[in-house]
Amino acid sequence: MADPTKQVSAFPEPTTADTIPPEFFDDLYRRSADPWGFETSDYEAQKYDETLAVLPNERYGDALEVGCSIGVLTKRLAKRCDTLLAIDCSPIALERASARCEKERHVQFLKMNVPQQYPIESTFDLVVLSEVAYYWSWRDLRWVFDRIVDQLRPRGHLLLVHWAPPGPDKPLTGIEVHGAFVEWAAPMLHHLFGRHEGPYWVDLFERSSLRPRCEAARYSTIRNKADRDSTNPRDW
Repeated sequence: MADPTKQVSAFPEPTTADTIPPEFFDDLYRRSADPWGFETSDYEAQKYDETLAVLPNERYGDALEVGCSIGVLTKRLAKRCDTLLAIDCSPIALERASARCEKERHVQFLKMNVPQQYPIESTFDLVVLSEVAYYWSWRDLRWVFDRIVDQLRPRGHLLLVHWAPPGPDKPLTGIEVHGAFVEWAAPMLHHLFGRHEGPYWVDLFERSSLRPRCEAARYSTIRNKADRDSTNPRDW
């Protein structure tokens, strides 16, 4: 008998169509130690403050950060977790992140090109996607969503934080990423919180413990575009 708790993907394997390749990020990190100003920007500092404030648990067991970059958020997340696995597709970024977090012995760094090398054979109490998911195509986004659902433990949390407007060199916008996750959430994820105003959006989800699902408010009219052939949202 099929396991009703398993999320079934509409796509049997990931596709790289329109997903930004790792070479793009390596080139940025070669040209700048901090391409997005993660260390120095007041905007980034405020965003990190809200990212941590939204998390409902004071402490988590095992956590995963997808797209850790140079580790600025990683170092702050580490203080809330017993173990933290931080992954990124760029070895240059990972070297800088590892140096930044050298005193955080419970943090492990892993080079992984998501989604091609996903999933990880582990489960987590917390998964964080911050400023990373809009670099993927629609189909890759759906692939990662389904894997995250499988890897979240019951009552585990998924936190999304993304710049909302369109940006250069991005297949998706943060608005589309967050809207899609809200559309796909039922029945395995409860939408606990969404702040959809200002330059960046925040959404928090909780993995179902197989209790009846409470309906969450829908903030977006984005449809499930992963069922369509185009991977470029600006074509729609």
